[in-house]
Amino acid sequence: MTTRSLFPSSYAAPDFQPGWVWLVGAGPGDPGLLTLNAAHALGRADVIVYDALVDERILDLASPKAELIFAGKRGGRPSPKQRAISLRLVELAREGRRVLRLKGGDPFVFGRGGEEALTLVEAGVPFRVVPGVTAGIGGLAYAGIPATHRDCNSAVTFITGHSVTGEVPDNLDWEALARGAPVIILYMAVKHMARIADKLIEGGRDPGEPVAFVSHAATERQQVVETTLGSAAEAAAQVEPPAVIAIGPVVSLRPALDWMAAAKGERVLIADLLGARRADEAV
Repeated sequence: MTTRSLFPSSYAAPDFQPGWVWLVGAGPGDPGLLTLNAAHALGRADVIVYDALVDERILDLASPKAELIFAGKRGGRPSPKQRAISLRLVELAREGRRVLRLKGGDPFVFGRGGEEALTLVEAGVPFRVVPGVTAGIGGLAYAGIPATHRDCNSAVTFITGHSVTGEVPDNLDWEALARGAPVIILYMAVKHMARIADKLIEGGRDPGEPVAFVSHAATERQQVVETTLGSAAEAAAQVEPPAVIAIGPVVSLRPALDWMAAAKGERVLIADLLGARRADEAV
């Protein structure tokens, strides 16, 4: 039996040279969401420095000869300092190795990839960025929640749930966000959901607005908790991080768009949803 190559004949793989660092996005979980460049890098790397959110199935795609170095950072738990990780990348590259820095989601979307890239620039180490599917888009899609829908929103706002100090970001205009962002997607916000919900409601957000927590998105452990903004603090207690959180009308589309449930043979009820939308359009 002939096995078809993972890479199409038209794909020209970039040369992963010794002494280079590739900052690669691993996506939200499912190995099938890797890009071709990411899969190529996994097979060529001499050493892989990976985060806690990288699915183990993705590491299985690495070359058997590759050294695996865990550099996971998880809130509230002992973890390597960011500066130490960045300097380690420089050290490994200067040893003449092909260094793959593997990050969950996209390295440039709340992934500290920019910080690591600047350190490489300062050290004169050449690097390449391989974007990945960020959890705020791919993770929600696996829960049947589109980040945008033209009947719901013409804008979407991505927010980190904690600052460099670990607290709720204090440099954001929460009142403006409450008024002007039809859909808000939160990263790393489960711990501070009570305060964030209060700030949005104080800014004028409807407490009855739909909210969804998607935990361990795009993995076999994925769980979705649906609630409202007014009850989001209580719901957060049921959620195991990591989780991405969607706030806004797109969450209401989930009953119709939960394609994973449909794939399992579960019935997807859309009559009520369509009826409600048609009633709104008739007003």
